[in-house]
Order: sequence, then C-alpha cells, then structure tokens
Amino acid sequence: MKKKQTKRGGTGFSPCGFLETAAVLLALAAVGTAALAWFYRHGYLLYFGDAQAHLNIARRLVDSRTPNYEQIGTAWLPLPHLLMLPLVGNDEWWRNGLAGGIPSAICFVVAGMFLYLAARRAWQCAAAAAATVALFALNPNLLYLQSAPMTEAALFAALAALLYFSVAFGDHPSLLTAAGAGIATLAATLTRYEGWFLIPFVALYLFVRAGKHRMRIAILYGAVASLGPLYWLAHNGWGYSNVLEFYNGPYSAKAYYARQLAEGMQRYPGDGDWIMAIRQYAEAARLCLSWPLVGLGAAGALVALARRKVWPLFLLALPSAFYVLSMYSSGTPIYVPHLWPFSYYNTRYGLAALPLAAVAAGALVTAAPRRWRALFAGLVVLAGVSAWIGYPRAESWICWKESQVNSQARRAWTRQAAEYLAANCRPEDGIIYSFGDLTAIFPQARIPLVRTLHEGNRPYWDAAVARPEFFLREEWVVAMSGDRLATAVQRAERRGLRYRLVRTIAEKGAPVIEIYRRDGHAYSVHQSARREK
Repeated sequence: MKKKQTKRGGTGFSPCGFLETAAVLLALAAVGTAALAWFYRHGYLLYFGDAQAHLNIARRLVDSRTPNYEQIGTAWLPLPHLLMLPLVGNDEWWRNGLAGGIPSAICFVVAGMFLYLAARRAWQCAAAAAATVALFALNPNLLYLQSAPMTEAALFAALAALLYFSVAFGDHPSLLTAAGAGIATLAATLTRYEGWFLIPFVALYLFVRAGKHRMRIAILYGAVASLGPLYWLAHNGWGYSNVLEFYNGPYSAKAYYARQLAEGMQRYPGDGDWIMAIRQYAEAARLCLSWPLVGLGAAGALVALARRKVWPLFLLALPSAFYVLSMYSSGTPIYVPHLWPFSYYNTRYGLAALPLAAVAAGALVTAAPRRWRALFAGLVVLAGVSAWIGYPRAESWICWKESQVNSQARRAWTRQAAEYLAANCRPEDGIIYSFGDLTAIFPQARIPLVRTLHEGNRPYWDAAVARPEFFLREEWVVAMSGDRLATAVQRAERRGLRYRLVRTIAEKGAPVIEIYRRDGHAYSVHQSARREK
C-alpha cells in the first residue's frame, strides 16, 4: 500500500536527490576543512579564552586528579565538551586546539546541510537553497568560530536541524517529524542557553499545525525537548545543592557581573535599556554579517512574508531576540569598537543573525523567473560576500579581531609562565591553581592536568584553600595577584607554611600572575647553587 503523499515533500522529508545532497555535503566539508587548516596553520585556534576553557573542561574529564562526572562543571552546558571528548586525550591536539576544532568543523557541515535541506523545502527551489547555504558557509566570522573549540557551530547545527524538522512538520505533521524537532531542540538546550528559549515557541507552533493529534504531538515534543533543561537543573541541584547554580552561582556570569559592579564598574550598555540593547546587538550583527548581507536579508524577508512564509524567519530570529533580552535583563554584555565603551567583547553573539539573513536572502532568489534563478542566486551570493572579497584580510573579521585584541596580554603571560614552569618544574611536582585562564599554561608547558589541583578537584581543593597549613601539599602555586589562592598562601605563611614568590609576570591590561614555590625546596636549591660556585 502506497504512503499518502503531500502536495510537496512526500512523506515530510526533503525532496532532494542523493547526488544533490552529496554535492552540498562535499562542498561544506571542503570549505570547513580548508578554513580549519588555514586558522590552524596561523595559530589562531585558541585565541579566544573561551576556546581554551572549553577545551580544558573536556580535557579534565580524562586528565585530572579526580577524573569524574563532576568535571563537567556548571556554568557552561555539556554537549560541546562531550563532542571534544574522543579527541581531547591526544596531547598534541589538546595543546594546539585541534581536539576542539575538528568537532566544531563537523558541526559546521551538519549545520550547513540541514540549513540547505530546510531552505530547499521552505522555498521549493534548489537555487534558493544553494544561495542560502553559500551565504552561511562563506562568512569568515563563522569559518573562524567553526575552526576553534567554540560553541557556535554546534548551536547552529541544532538550530538548522530544528528548522528543517519544523518546516517538514508544517508540510506534513507527524510524530516522526515532531520527534526530530524535539531531538534537535534537546541538542540545542545542551549546547547554549538560547536553546531553552526556543522550547515554548516551537511547542506552540507544532500544537497549532498538528491538527487533530495536536495534544499528543505537543506532549511528545515537549517531553523530548525539555529533557535538556531538566537534566541540567538536576545536575546543578545534585552537584552544587542549587538548581540555579549555573545562573547565580559564584562562577556564573551574573555573579561575575555583580562583583564588577561592587568594584565600581559602570553597568553594561543595554542593562535596563531596551534601545541601547537593540542598538548594541544590531551593530554586532551588522559587523558579523556585513551591510550587503543585511540588506539582502531584509529584502528577502519581505519576499518571504509576502508569500506567507513566516515560521522560518520567526524561528531563526529567536536567538537574536534572546540576546537582546539577556542584555536588557541578565547582565550579558556586547561591546563593539565604535560604541561605548569602545572595545571588543562578545561581538560573536551577533553571528546568531547569520542563519536568519542567509535563509531570508535565499527567499529573494524565488522572486526571479524560474529560468533565471540559478544566475540570480549566483549574483545574490556574490553581493552577499562582496564585503569580504573587497577586503580579504583577517583584520576585517570582527570575531577574529576580538579574539586577537583581547588575547594579546593573556597569550604573553601564558607563554612566560609556561616557559618558567617547563624549565623549573620537576615531573613529580604538584601544582595548585585556579581553573580558568591559568589552565592554558599547562598545555604549553607540557604538564598534564593530573599533576595539578584546581576547583574541580573537590574536596581536596576546598581543604587546601580553607586550611592550607594542614592540607596544602603542592610544590608550586600559580595564582592571580589578590585572588583566593594568593590569599590562602599569605594566610598559610602566617601559620608557618612558607611559600616563596619566585616569579611575577605583569602585562599591561592583565592581572598580575604570581608563581610560588615551597620555601624549603627553594632554599635548598639556592644553597646548592652557592656551593657549586
């Protein structure tokens, strides 16, 4: 018995043929691989502090004093770190960033493929879909982030899959496409918090489009999609006795912002100001996308709305809306260089508008007569990437520029600290430090994390910092001046446990790095050197 066919799209899945799909897949793989190779060759994979942190969170799952489930942490969601897990045990790939860059590049291919399939179905035009995926995949800011251990590519993969399954559901409501949408949303909720924001909107869309089985389908989708947030709340409650630890705990962005305000910093632009929040985000998006693509996206959106194709635009606009809301109410900052405070910070959040602009620009292709659509698609792509062709230098890629500017001081002190420890630290020596930016020292110094003690190694870290005179056993202490660990060392000295400050590293615009060594060993080395003279 034949399956019932819909007016378009058959049983709800893509009308693309095998060769068409394979060609898109190979093109995406070629672009992603070439970008990864270029950024790796230039040494840019770990310029972002977050890239190094994501990589080290994954690494400590397999290389730690306590290599257990707790190493997943709390502030950042776990899926990107789990994707790095199969590769991060390779020491060289951990040090150079490929352990995180490769999974990110694979997510880029998945994102582009689903975006093509979704646009193919939504616009019923191969040329429009090709223009969509080309505008998405040829953006140099995305190509940089998909080459680094960052989370944007993983989020886009989940978002594009959700777009595809929800568009397919709109054409042919079924439990299968609803389950696909639920799984895609689940992946998004375990990658970035904007994934949580998507759930009620998608659930409502499926409920409205589902027909007579709407309650069953809404429950199925909601049950699958909500597993991510429910798991993370339970994880925080079990591990930290606070289900909202990721939101208001000591390592959360909210707590960090509160500490900055207490120290006299001015409020972030957009905090409590809708107009400024929208302006800051719009400028970040424009810098990430370029004016030509913004214009093409706006024109294509009008075409899509005229054809009553609202859902793809609405869904893809939600991540941008989430960021504006976060800037207004949650202390999430975005700095762009031409607006106060005239700096670079989180400009990459503007890239969340890229799928929306690419899909909308794809709709513009359908305004041309059918026989001219292939040519028109080529012209749309050429116009959309013209800004990058006209000035083909990394300096014009805002995401790379942010990483380069903000990492200069950090890379300098990381190199100096790594060189010092590599030259002076013996294989049997233990090191205590605060997990975070300091962790970048150890890959460069070729010191495995199992030789270090940090906040993730509870209860040993807690005991060493609270009562150092009893529990601090490490030969070396690496601290930022004035932090909790540096204070513990000073407190220990008053109680008879002496550490000697052997290296201070000061770089402009960065915290002072202090390296201490147990005083007894430092004294014996000094005496031995005098006898040799």
